[in-house]
This record gives sequence, structure tokens and C-alpha cells, in this order.
Amino acid sequence: MKKLAALLAIFSMVNMGFSQDEISNDIDKHELKLNATNLIIFSYLDGAYEYLINEESSFGVSLLFSFSDDEFFDEYRTFSLTPYYRQYFSRKYAKGFFVEGFGMLNTGDSLYGLATFDANGNVTYSDEGSYTDFALGISVGAKFVTPRGFVVDLYLGIGRNFLNTDYAPELVGRGGVTLGYRF
Repeated sequence: MKKLAALLAIFSMVNMGFSQDEISNDIDKHELKLNATNLIIFSYLDGAYEYLINEESSFGVSLLFSFSDDEFFDEYRTFSLTPYYRQYFSRKYAKGFFVEGFGMLNTGDSLYGLATFDANGNVTYSDEGSYTDFALGISVGAKFVTPRGFVVDLYLGIGRNFLNTDYAPELVGRGGVTLGYRF
């Protein structure tokens, strides 16, 4: 009887181990997303891919292109490539509140160029110029996922450009509402 009980205990432990592996392998770890806010408000095409490393962290990359003829928004940014790492603070698998660290290679055009001041304090601007810079920053947000894999991210962040190139803004922003699918 003791041998039978021991065999049942070992069998149940082995079975539980296999079932845990099956559960972890069944979790979808890839996400494709589109930033709806940037598309609607700023005329930016901003798409992202995110890979879920484990239940509390992920790595992703975002790619942004401007297709606006609006001079105000072209000055800010025309292109960016943004790799990011997210740490989730929830009991659910890569859902809920998160903090994100990001790097951003960004380019743009300045309509006003460099500012110079004369003896009377008047400001004049040189011709317009373009810039390429690299920023590091942090974002906070939340991720919601439906049982069928529909994903909504809400996030907001800020970063600082470090190359100090002419015409580049000192700070860059990151944020919006992204809609996507986990597969």
C-alpha cells in the first residue's frame, strides 16, 4: 500500500510538472501594435513589435514615420526607431501597470534653425536645418489584453537627447494609445 501511495505521489508530481510546461508553452509571446493616437492626431505611422520574455517583462521596438505636411509637427520629429524594455507589476502574464526604459534614435527638421541675439535683444533664426539625435528615457503605462488576444496599451514618457546636435530638441516625448494583437 505504501508503494502504491508513493507511486501515485510521484506520478502526480511528474504530471503537474508536465502540465506546468504545457501551460507556459501555450502563452502567446508576440504582439504587433499600431499607435492610434499618433496616427489620428499627429499623422505619424507608429507601429511596434513586442516580445514577452516572461510573465513580468518584455522587449520591443517601435518605428515611427511622419507623413504630415503640417510644418509644426514636421519640426518635432520625422522618424524614430525606439527599442524599449518593460517591467510589469501585475499578477497576470505581461498585463497591467508597467514601467518602460527606452532609447530613441530620432530625426527631424527645424523650421526656425539656430537662434541668435543681437545687441538690442532681438532674435533672428538661421535657415532651417535637420537633426539626428539619440535619447534615453522612461515611460509609465498600463496594458490590457482580452482573452482573444486584443491588446490596448496606454502610456506616456519623456526622454532627453544626448548628442547635442544642432536643431535637435532637448527633450522627446513618447506615448499614446496603441491597439494590437497578441499571438
